[in-house]
Amino acid sequence: MAKNVAQSATLASLDQKLALAKRCTHEGVVAGAKAAIVATIATAIPTLASVRMLPWAKANLNHTAQALIISTAAGAAYFIVADKTVLATARKNSFKHAPNMEA
Repeated sequence: MAKNVAQSATLASLDQKLALAKRCTHEGVVAGAKAAIVATIATAIPTLASVRMLPWAKANLNHTAQALIISTAAGAAYFIVADKTVLATARKNSFKHAPNMEA
């Protein structure tokens, strides 16, 4: 009987940790998507403007190169911000649930 109570407490704790991990992940995805949108706009405007105005860019940057420049910046922004957000949220939650270690 005591074993079942301990198992149910462990399962409840595990479910709580899983829900917390899902929330951390979701926050990271949302923050990463926002950063990717900003990075796409911030990269697309100068890339497309330079292809129209600079002779070297017009001659050497075809549509594939332009898309690669823009998508690389967006992908990098997404992964960097999502990773930092997940780590920051996990760190904040781990300190929140940690017992006080004052001596």
